[in-house]
Amino acid sequence: MRTQLPNLFYYRPQPRLQRPPTIETDVCVYGGTSAGVAATVAARRLGKAAALACFDGHVGGLSSGGLGATDIGNKDAIGGISREFYQRLGRYYEQDEAWTFEPHVAERIFHDMLAEAGVEVRHYQHLAKVHKEGSRIVAIEMTDGTTYRARAFIDATYEGDLLAMAGVSYHVGREGCEVYKETLNGIHFGDRNHDFRAWIDPYVEPGNPASGLLPLIQDEPIGVQGRGDRCVQAYNFRMCLTDLAANRRPFPRPADYDPARYELLRRYIDAGCWETMWLTIRMPNGKTDTNNCGAIGTDHIGANYRWPEGSYEEREAIFQDHVAYTAGLFYFLQNDARLPDHVLDQMSQWGLPLDEFAVTGGFPHQLYIREARRMIGQHVTTEHDCRSQRVADDPIGLAAYTMDSHNCRRIVIDGRVVNEGNVEVPPYRPYGISYGSIVPKQAECTNLIVPVCLSASHIAYGSIRMEPVFMVLGQSAATAAVLAIDHASDVQAVDYSTVRELLIKNGQILKWPRETVAPRKRREAVGV
Repeated sequence: MRTQLPNLFYYRPQPRLQRPPTIETDVCVYGGTSAGVAATVAARRLGKAAALACFDGHVGGLSSGGLGATDIGNKDAIGGISREFYQRLGRYYEQDEAWTFEPHVAERIFHDMLAEAGVEVRHYQHLAKVHKEGSRIVAIEMTDGTTYRARAFIDATYEGDLLAMAGVSYHVGREGCEVYKETLNGIHFGDRNHDFRAWIDPYVEPGNPASGLLPLIQDEPIGVQGRGDRCVQAYNFRMCLTDLAANRRPFPRPADYDPARYELLRRYIDAGCWETMWLTIRMPNGKTDTNNCGAIGTDHIGANYRWPEGSYEEREAIFQDHVAYTAGLFYFLQNDARLPDHVLDQMSQWGLPLDEFAVTGGFPHQLYIREARRMIGQHVTTEHDCRSQRVADDPIGLAAYTMDSHNCRRIVIDGRVVNEGNVEVPPYRPYGISYGSIVPKQAECTNLIVPVCLSASHIAYGSIRMEPVFMVLGQSAATAAVLAIDHASDVQAVDYSTVRELLIKNGQILKWPRETVAPRKRREAVGV
């Protein structure tokens, strides 16, 4: 599925270079996400050579790709390079800190931080091979032939491609509650947020199951509460919109636009439920971060299951399907004459900003990969950590957001449409993320650290997976990698007390209530 939007793609194959370079460095970070930026900047500030290999042409991931309304949990739990990023945004907007911001400003800040640190950045780097000697990665090779040789590697991708290719264990989907003795994992009914607030007939011909299901509904069994499956919570685009006429372009009409794809939404609106635009948060200069809201919104439920382990070509097809779905959704809401006047009138005010994402026609370039692979590492963070029923004795950052999962399925129960999988349960307080959750099992890989697709259950990951926390974990990962290099040790054997002292020295917050002063230790322990 393709729209008329220009240059909007996930994967564009790169030709193999005639003389592919070999990059020799201390720390190689794969993935230009916000965590990847924080990791490479941290490594450089600690005196090591660092290379950043980005899959696409941008840096910052979702933080520069439309998510301008930062999901925080608790600002006071965020420190280090992550907090610095929001302070730099504040200086741009002439305030102390900015937690709501425009995408292009965020990417500018990321570029500034990388340039100041002297980070070598390469774009359109698509992982092809991982070369290992025993349990150590010695090099990673891209499809264009570029090779990165390093002493330590950091997988900062949203998908966990490097960890998987390195032979590290991982999980995709929702574990059953019995796996880690949790209560919120697996198939989950009962949370009415973002579910249907009216009885909507699911069939093409209302009341006639033989006519088939409407688009956007999955034909599968209900399942059992708490049982595990391979379903992945929905992805979407965090849409940056504007209602300023001078900076507004109309929503594009997908080339294969079919209004029947949105018949379920039309019926829902006819039932008196209009909530698609409710989660629209104002950004500076007349822009928004518009997220999914309600039973039918920008979340493309059930369309992403193959993404985590899919080939680049498979992901490109899924990406374009999400583009077509989202562009079609807004075009439908702005143009379909069958919709009520109040919907058409409201939607007529909105469009894509002319001064954001210019290369892609105003449409965000980053799909919100809420969850993909999750490593099974030395320690698995679970609901017990989020509820402070278990406290990590080796924290390398704090998380504080709600245990949050978007819907995973849209199915039929007793002749009505039901969304399944939404969870929104707050943690007891900010809690520590164990160092063991960002390192693999020692037998699998000894010089790889994973700050994004870290070791956590589905429901715990829903609390951790916020951009400020990813940046915190990126800095902590780089700190541990540098110490592993300096002491010629496996990442699993790094002395935690030294990691802790160096993190606190560089602004990280590791305990709640906040601990901001490093403990007294001999000076040479932090000589990095």
